[in-house]
Amino acid sequence: MQVLDWLFKVVMGLAGAAFLFILISNVWVVRSTRSWVFEDIESIPSNKVGLVLGTTHRLKSGQENPYFTARIRTAALLYHKGKIKHIILSGDNRTRYYNEPFKMKTALMAQDVPENDITLDYAGLRTLDSVVRCKEIFGQDSVTIITQRFHTYRALFISQHYAIHAVAIVANDISFPGSIPITIREIMARPLAVIDLYILKKTPHHLGKKEYL
Repeated sequence: MQVLDWLFKVVMGLAGAAFLFILISNVWVVRSTRSWVFEDIESIPSNKVGLVLGTTHRLKSGQENPYFTARIRTAALLYHKGKIKHIILSGDNRTRYYNEPFKMKTALMAQDVPENDITLDYAGLRTLDSVVRCKEIFGQDSVTIITQRFHTYRALFISQHYAIHAVAIVANDISFPGSIPITIREIMARPLAVIDLYILKKTPHHLGKKEYL
């Protein structure tokens, strides 16, 4: 019984420490970045480049992904308002049948954004990769990040760590049945970002030659 009591205390202690770390990480990530999150396109500072963070264009159900649609629409509005002049579309291209940047490019061109003002980043396997490659590969020290609110804080947190002067615009937040698991996943992703940056010191999976925009 003493062993079981000891194990129970250890497990509860670890669980408590994990919960505290998750809580502190989320507070840190959000509070340190929320001043750079904008909802109004008219008030957001201008940047040469906008960075659209990738997501699949369709849900598992086959329906159009509202997050994808909102990011593309917001990027196009920023461009046509003159708030950005060039757009990097960064996402996953794991197979010939799954190509986030190409899908984003097709959708963006359908909203009258010229192909010459679009750059595809096929190595945006995760948020860290997309943000860091924006600086290391595409040479941008200042950028406007385009994604949903829940995602903006982590993207900005990574940007700040890498000395990137970033602001973020909120692509319309949309509530739908799949949004709750996504929000929970983001809450768990923030402490993982802290671990990646400050403990594991992770870098992008792929870098390579610089591409000047």
